[in-house]
Amino acid sequence: LQVWGSSGRSHSVDLTALGKHGEVYAEGPFACLAWSHSETRLLYVAEKSRPKPRPPCPWDVPGAARLAGEDEDEEVGAMAVPQGEQFVYHEDWGEALSARSVPVLCILDLAGSSLSVLEDIPEHLSPGQAGQGAGRALWSPDDRGVVFVGWWHKPFRLGLRACSNRRSGIFHLDLASGRCELLSAECGAACSPRLSPDGRRLLYLEGAVGGPHRQCLRLRMLTWQTRQTVTVLEVVQEPTEAFAGIYTEELPPRCWAADSQRVVLGTPQRSRTDLLLVDTEAAAVTNLTAGSPEGCWELLTLQWDLLVATCSAPNRPPTLVVAVLPPAGQELPLCWVPVEDAPTVPGVTWKTLTVQPRCNGQSPTAHNTQAFEALLLSPPDSMAPHPLIVCPHGGPHAVFDARWRPSMAALCQLGFAVLLVNYRGSLGFGQASITSLLSRVGEQDVADTQLAVEQALHSEPLDPHRLALLAGSHGAFIALHLLTREPKRYQACALRSPVSNLPALLGTSDIPDWRYVSLGLPYSFERVPRAEEVATMLLRSPIAQVARVQTPVLLCAGGRDRRVSPTQALELYRVLRAKGVPARLLWYPEGGHALTGVETEADVFGNCARWFLQHV
Repeated sequence: LQVWGSSGRSHSVDLTALGKHGEVYAEGPFACLAWSHSETRLLYVAEKSRPKPRPPCPWDVPGAARLAGEDEDEEVGAMAVPQGEQFVYHEDWGEALSARSVPVLCILDLAGSSLSVLEDIPEHLSPGQAGQGAGRALWSPDDRGVVFVGWWHKPFRLGLRACSNRRSGIFHLDLASGRCELLSAECGAACSPRLSPDGRRLLYLEGAVGGPHRQCLRLRMLTWQTRQTVTVLEVVQEPTEAFAGIYTEELPPRCWAADSQRVVLGTPQRSRTDLLLVDTEAAAVTNLTAGSPEGCWELLTLQWDLLVATCSAPNRPPTLVVAVLPPAGQELPLCWVPVEDAPTVPGVTWKTLTVQPRCNGQSPTAHNTQAFEALLLSPPDSMAPHPLIVCPHGGPHAVFDARWRPSMAALCQLGFAVLLVNYRGSLGFGQASITSLLSRVGEQDVADTQLAVEQALHSEPLDPHRLALLAGSHGAFIALHLLTREPKRYQACALRSPVSNLPALLGTSDIPDWRYVSLGLPYSFERVPRAEEVATMLLRSPIAQVARVQTPVLLCAGGRDRRVSPTQALELYRVLRAKGVPARLLWYPEGGHALTGVETEADVFGNCARWFLQHV
């Protein structure tokens, strides 16, 4: 760790060599690195120190003493693994967090040249998010305590990535007494605490434990002095034109205005991501970016009422912009000034399609009548009618907002139109839409995607004889269902980390709870599936009907995927090959669920593009 000031480097500390903890968390849901108010102490999160196996003794004599000098190269403070303990299983937090098991809060005192691990956090909690970002920690206003998020990890850990439904709370640890105080609800899912500039108010997000893995969240506020908590914004069941709810996984690191009353945050609002200004006293919401040509806005920081943000669109890379936040009540119109402008990509246009579900014959309710949306990216009209690539998103509780996606723009420049489908169950359309998908996966999501395709073919200059599917995870689950229902409609399909066999995920996924919840079944930690439940899962699985598939399929799988086992793709590949269906499997040994990394992403895109050009 290095500390730099205006006169150069002031401190350099080898944290690992001190032997107090394991790897420092540099990213992810637990990570933080932040100053105390006095700027003499740094708060961060690291892996708890664990005994390390000693190398075998070159003199293999029972009871022989280790030779002098053998321990000289071992780390300071390193502990030896007791005999018989070397291969004990240690849980982790699942997909993309396989190196995160037991996080600990650490304080580096630069003035006193000391490092301490905070020992008074209850053993059933995994602490994190103690940093408010932009260099400031969530220390209590007097620097005598720290505020952090604690996740319950008993009886065992469930995957945390993209899961805002895990039991967690906002805690205050008094550094002098060691008293740990729960500030939020006892049985909630709270995260992202942000202290106001005057130190009087603590803002945080809160959702329900269990149920959908992503959901509409409450915005809660605690008055520090009295410990009284109020709900600033409630969960939105049905969106209005002005406000659709809060769906972001975290608040911006610096989100408070200088008046300690207003807050700015970014969140999906239907198929856009907008910046919202929230007056915490009036509980009023103002959309600062509604109607702008850019479909995705992200707040980087808010300091001294200077807003720094990025904005992008499907045909425009991110542009860095700034604006000064006017006094309360005078926020609109907000004048954004570009700092680094990115030009629009020529030959790519986009629009939002609104799709109204058909009446299914049952008594009309909100979940089966609410409209959903799809984003259509198109090449120049001179090339019409365009071949169409259909993309249902993964999750399923996620959203395709109208942001810049280089791969989608590139497909347009290759001559394809691209349809990004936000079926019912997507984020940004109200909690009722999210919960409407529970017990209807493989049915409602598939029908919505099918309906979006039909509407696009009817209203846009598209070629109905040149269609393809591109999807990942749950989106691939939807795509496979479409291939089994209409075997001759699509000419090609490319899938990443596909879900094809639901019951097989019960023992292999880091989120086994979702296998039950998605089908409307209750979940508990001791849950063991009954035979009829396994049968239901199999009947909802595309693998049960894969014999109907005739479309050439490209499969991409990550060997280290903890969310959806790569054996799902392997099983699918083998069945397709046995049936004589053209199939190709790309196996990325170090790849996770998202198949990220420059080399991997480039290879996946290149192979998908060639697959579409070959077969479409």
